[in-house]
Amino acid sequence: MIQYFKNINKQTIAIDKPENGSWVNILPPLKQEEFSELSYNLDIPLDFLTDSLDIDERTRFEEADNVKLVVIKTPTENNSFNESDAYYITIPICIIITHNQIVTVNSFENGAIKKFLNTFQNRHPDNRKMMVLKIIEKITQTYLEFLKEINQRRNIFEQKLYASSRNEHLLQLMRIQKSLVYFVTALRSNEMLLMKIERTNFLGLNDEEKEFMNDLIVDNSQALEMANIYTNILSSTLDAFASIIANNQNEVLRRLSVITIVLSLPVLVASIYGMNVPIPYSHSPFAFYIPVFLSLVISLVIGWFFLKKKLF
Repeated sequence: MIQYFKNINKQTIAIDKPENGSWVNILPPLKQEEFSELSYNLDIPLDFLTDSLDIDERTRFEEADNVKLVVIKTPTENNSFNESDAYYITIPICIIITHNQIVTVNSFENGAIKKFLNTFQNRHPDNRKMMVLKIIEKITQTYLEFLKEINQRRNIFEQKLYASSRNEHLLQLMRIQKSLVYFVTALRSNEMLLMKIERTNFLGLNDEEKEFMNDLIVDNSQALEMANIYTNILSSTLDAFASIIANNQNEVLRRLSVITIVLSLPVLVASIYGMNVPIPYSHSPFAFYIPVFLSLVISLVIGWFFLKKKLF
């Protein structure tokens, strides 16, 4: 699906075909025929349009025939039905600066483009370089928002795990950990991309725009630091819970071993008095009470010994 927008008198107007100063937004479902037609109409290399279809496409920038391409990773919610998959993943988004338009290509719907659409009426389509920076700004803001949501989910599941150590809570924390791995990897590559764009001045920014780019690099570094901190906290939490579970298991096994020992000796006494051979006091009127008394005494002595050694 291809959308065309134009800013007219501070209003975002949807148009039927690309015009000078318009924004072309490509969303799924994506058709090869639409790519070919758009590539021909806007004079864009076809691979610039199709690069975003590969979810593992690396972040980069390049230029061909005076058309500039920036590929950057953006976060999105994972719609997978697999309960073990990450809550959030990262996908590539292609930002293309043509001779007269700016084109964005998304393999999935993502919140960053929706945020940019809501503020498009305040943009100046003739300043395409600033529009690219504003799209990157929305992507960084989306990272920060998702990181806050991830941290809130982590706190909730940790509290539930403290209350009851259930496998489903551990699974939720594992899904959060996978999301953070996606974020850390993408934010690190985005940071390298932005620093390279700034160093080479690929977009031809003026001093004011360079200052804005510096702010974007700082915001991206903040998001990367937050993702690293949350990853370390979650890893430490999972390691701590693994140690607690192992310690509880050892404690249970130790108690079961003590109970087994306490019960085994009275069973030995009862077994001896149950043999079909002559034994002392077998004809005594207290023949039943003697092994019971011995069993109780032995159990109490052994139990007292283990309690004294703090093994019970």
